[in-house]
Amino acid sequence: MGRYYTGDIEGKFWFAVQSSNAPARFGAQECEPNYINYYFDEEQLQEVNEELIKIHINMEGNIERLDDFFAQTNGYNTEMIIDWYKKEYKETINEEEVRDMLVEYADYGLGKEIAECIKETGQCSINAEI
Repeated sequence: MGRYYTGDIEGKFWFAVQSSNAPARFGAQECEPNYINYYFDEEQLQEVNEELIKIHINMEGNIERLDDFFAQTNGYNTEMIIDWYKKEYKETINEEEVRDMLVEYADYGLGKEIAECIKETGQCSINAEI
């Protein structure tokens, strides 16, 4: 069971990681019933890109590291990520750090989808299950 978003872009929110209101982070306006409806247009592309830059800076290289991790596996849990960081980067991270990174990583992926949709069609509409 998961929560999905549909509209001009479609996907699934990360289970136990990503909130249904993640698109609001990029400047969309909410309209609620069982879904939160989000709408972006070209005027918001700069705001979306600015938030993507903030996330990228905040992640301090961990976007690329998590890209590498997920390229090697089709599933994960916190322990797998902790062990992988220790093995690959000789770094110790804790469960809270993993959780924070995954929230940022999931939102970054969503933000990239939103930006691409706006670039391609001039707008992006999303219906997010709550």
